[in-house]
Amino acid sequence: MDAIVEFAPAKLNLYLHITGRRADGYHLVDSLIAFAGVGDSVAVAASADGPALAVDGPRAAEVPEGPDNLVLRAAVALAARLGRPAHVHVALTKRLPVASGIGGGSADAAAVLRALGRLWGASAADLAAVAPGLGADVPVCLAGRRHAVTGIGEVLGPAPALPSAGLVLANPGVPLETPPVFKARTGPFSAADPLTDPPADAAALAKALERRGNDLTAAACRLCPAVAEALEALAADRHCLLARMSGSGATCFGIYADATVAAAAAARLRARHADWWVAEAPLLG
Repeated sequence: MDAIVEFAPAKLNLYLHITGRRADGYHLVDSLIAFAGVGDSVAVAASADGPALAVDGPRAAEVPEGPDNLVLRAAVALAARLGRPAHVHVALTKRLPVASGIGGGSADAAAVLRALGRLWGASAADLAAVAPGLGADVPVCLAGRRHAVTGIGEVLGPAPALPSAGLVLANPGVPLETPPVFKARTGPFSAADPLTDPPADAAALAKALERRGNDLTAAACRLCPAVAEALEALAADRHCLLARMSGSGATCFGIYADATVAAAAAARLRARHADWWVAEAPLLG
């Protein structure tokens, strides 16, 4: 059987409010998640044994090996639910930086679930049952489209249609793990402020997001000053409508009127910061 290929797009928190904290220490969120047209890809094929993982691509060296790898955990978890051996080979092409706030590992695991669903004939209910145990971002990455998220990030709700827009994603090359950023967050919790009306265009989207922020930005900047540098570099471009950090960082993104303007801005940013990961992409509607 030919390999089944799935795209694993970068996840973006267009805004991220921390609204509370559960007794077990997990934080509650109010966020609008969308996806960018840049990401990793997985190719899944049946094998005589396994699960096995092979990684290539420009960020392959950053992917952790062994059974704790989220891609392999996804395969094992779905196989266990279906009562079958996890005899599968996964080829991961890694383009997104790891520990970067854009859901790279979660997106990869979700892509593997979708591919295995097709390979093994698993139902959507089977995939949805496995996803939360792999991580808070895996359910929305499994859905692969815009959602309002609440709970610890696993409760998916409807989100308004998003306009066509260009994006520039910038990562200063410093991995930033999520738990320390949450631990460093200070101040009161925010109120939920879901976006309900569909913005007419990229400028209207940026304006709607201006009053909604990312409550982890200050903590991330204290732990990793390069995040502040990336935000400043994006915001300094006169065509950038809004600059924001995604998730717990360190990746930041800028919103632009269209793909052409974003591509030109990305080229300027690469020229100034050759050691950064910079990618232009459309906002996926």
